[in-house]
Amino acid sequence: MLALQGNTAPYMLYVYVRVQGISRKGGVDFEQLGSDCAIALQDETELTLAKYLLQFDEALSEVEADLLPNRLCQYLFELSQKFNQFYDRCPILSAEEPLRTSRLVLSDLTARTIKLGLSLLGIAVLERM
Repeated sequence: MLALQGNTAPYMLYVYVRVQGISRKGGVDFEQLGSDCAIALQDETELTLAKYLLQFDEALSEVEADLLPNRLCQYLFELSQKFNQFYDRCPILSAEEPLRTSRLVLSDLTARTIKLGLSLLGIAVLERM
């Protein structure tokens, strides 16, 4: 239940905390990035993550139709995996502009999606672990 690996809440929380750590380490205020930033998807993992983020509404619709919250858990777990693959393969803070901002926006979108999904499941996020 408390494992940081596998399909557990701490694993999903860790991704949220990781993004907050990127913000702290880089002195980045995600609110200041704005909503009009262009997202460049150069690496395959960036494209995979972005496509999966777009499926959040679909996952919520399935939960609503079938009344099976475990589908939201599965979506969040897979989103966490896709973010970790992106994080391992793509430098974020050390990337050159405009790629750096693009990757920061993608990271923030992931964190906000995880936060919303977990809150719908009644799980509060943490800023540090």
